[in-house]
Amino acid sequence: MGGTPVGGTRVQDGAGRGRRGGRAECGPRGQLLILNPYPGSALLDITVHGRDFTSMLDLSPEELALVLDTALAVKRDGSGPVLAGRTLALLFEKPSLRTRVSFEVAMARLGGRALYLSDQEVRMGIREPAKDIARVLSRMVDGIVVRTFAHQTLAELAQWASVPIVNALSDDEHPCQALADLLTLREHLGVLHGARLAYVGEGNNVAVSLAYASVLAGMQFTCASPEGYGLPPAVLEQARALPGGGSARQSDDPHEAVREAQAVYTDVWASMGQEHRLDERREAFTAYRLDAALLASAPADALVMHDLPAHRGEEITDEVIESPRTVVFDQAENRVHAQQAMLLLLLGRPAAQ
Repeated sequence: MGGTPVGGTRVQDGAGRGRRGGRAECGPRGQLLILNPYPGSALLDITVHGRDFTSMLDLSPEELALVLDTALAVKRDGSGPVLAGRTLALLFEKPSLRTRVSFEVAMARLGGRALYLSDQEVRMGIREPAKDIARVLSRMVDGIVVRTFAHQTLAELAQWASVPIVNALSDDEHPCQALADLLTLREHLGVLHGARLAYVGEGNNVAVSLAYASVLAGMQFTCASPEGYGLPPAVLEQARALPGGGSARQSDDPHEAVREAQAVYTDVWASMGQEHRLDERREAFTAYRLDAALLASAPADALVMHDLPAHRGEEITDEVIESPRTVVFDQAENRVHAQQAMLLLLLGRPAAQ
């Protein structure tokens, strides 16, 4: 099965601490070099080859750092055609712009090919069950990227597939977006550990992945939402139990949430598939709009983030999204680099050390 989450074998260092991780650089002819970050210690098993990435919970803090290191390396130096001859299936039940283009571009830059399969063609669960689709595609492609509604669909595909499954969005999580967001923050802030991220809006799939990723990266994450629209208590409990040294909390006061934030993030008031609920949400979320008044409560150098598409005039104003503080288009671009790194690590193999 493809259903082994990302996570290499832990080894113990001299102090008895379990460590995973490594530093990634692109060497001659695009070879990816995974370097031992602890000279003199045993060589760490840091491979994520052949594993699934369906949730941020699939990563350890060290593996998250490795993905970001790899993304920075391939963004700076390129990767070369290290996945030449490999094919990636894009199995999409939801429409997309950034997700489809970024995966296709990432795979092309790695020398491979991406094959787009729309819901109209596949009709998963109607024309044939997910478990059959998983086994058929596993005989033909090297990995499957899934953009779906129910997270259970991902779980079923991972159970039956023999190639890696990647979550390109589900109703529960959006981990690839979180990777791009943390890559953007790392580029702008330099260091993630201790960084303060405020998310203003519904505790949706994006917020869930950000909460997990923030704790794993040692960041301080605050989600500000109207009553009844915050992160599920189980998510907060899970996030707080993660290693990495970060924190996650829920607030109902957007001005308090952004007061010390280095970045302020927002998202649409009704996620894809929930647009019919937008009218009932407008009244609840009006005080949570990211506008000039709310941004004035944040530090003067706080970054503005949004995963796009943005509904200007609803969750964010045109003035704010077009301000010099915005990094939303850096986030969009970094979808390519973060996913290129993840695909390289999942489908490629480290060079001999």
